Amino acid sequence: MAFLTHVSRDFPAAGAGNTRFSRVFAWHPACVGGMVRFFLFASLTCAQAIPDLETLLKDVQANQHKMDDIRENYTFHRLITEEDLDEKGAVVKTTTTEREVFFVNGRGIGRLVKRNGAALTPQEEKKEDARVKNVVETAMKTAPKARRGRGPAGLIGEILPMVKISNPRRISFHGRSTLAFDFVGDPHAKAKGTEENAAKKMAGAIWFDEADRQVARMEVHFYENFRIGGGLVATVQKGSTIEVEQAPIGEGLWMQTSNDQHVNARIVVKNFRQNVHTKNTDFKKFNVDVLQQISPPGK
Repeated sequence: MAFLTHVSRDFPAAGAGNTRFSRVFAWHPACVGGMVRFFLFASLTCAQAIPDLETLLKDVQANQHKMDDIRENYTFHRLITEEDLDEKGAVVKTTTTEREVFFVNGRGIGRLVKRNGAALTPQEEKKEDARVKNVVETAMKTAPKARRGRGPAGLIGEILPMVKISNPRRISFHGRSTLAFDFVGDPHAKAKGTEENAAKKMAGAIWFDEADRQVARMEVHFYENFRIGGGLVATVQKGSTIEVEQAPIGEGLWMQTSNDQHVNARIVVKNFRQNVHTKNTDFKKFNVDVLQQISPPGK
């Protein structure tokens, strides 16, 4: 409305004997098209209001539950890199593990294939195959395990009641329309248990894919020290961070592609500083050939 008022002041109404209005637009024909596009864009933007975070999270959790069965059809490669740090933050030791991960009745099962870049020895491989076979058989005999409360959506559900939400916005992330929100722990929130008390010490941002209603990215950091058992058991230091990303891999399914954590903590009397980088790649449909690669028969 302010834009219309401004235009009406600059250009007198067109009418008999008033040629100024028509001359201006005759000289600038692109102006009419530009105004039309402007108002169309404004109308669409207004129509696509950003939903509140609580409503959006319900959609995300509902979609995640629908994807549980589809998730069982996929396997992927997981590389975990752990970096031990000294008091100055320099890396003093690096270890890596690589696994082929698949799901049985909702349970993620990882078969170790490499340690520090080296393949397992025949003896280690035989032992690992036996372990995986035992885990698979146990999973098949038990009731399916729901994902409720796990993953980024589960973590957001725990954080949400303990934080203040701000700066809702629509952005482009990896070329997709994304809804983003900032949050910071509310010191006055009434917490019940360790997880909720920890959430009061956190701040960060959350990105949701607008079309698929899935968590695309989440950043969390501790802006204050968080003490467990009054600090006698453990203390998570200010500056510890978690960054998680997910991406669509097919059939409407989104899977976690990366998880980067920086942990600075004191456990009892020992300081613990570590970076943990998790990368999930090479997503494949689960079939007989893939099954044989994960757990070769006859072993």
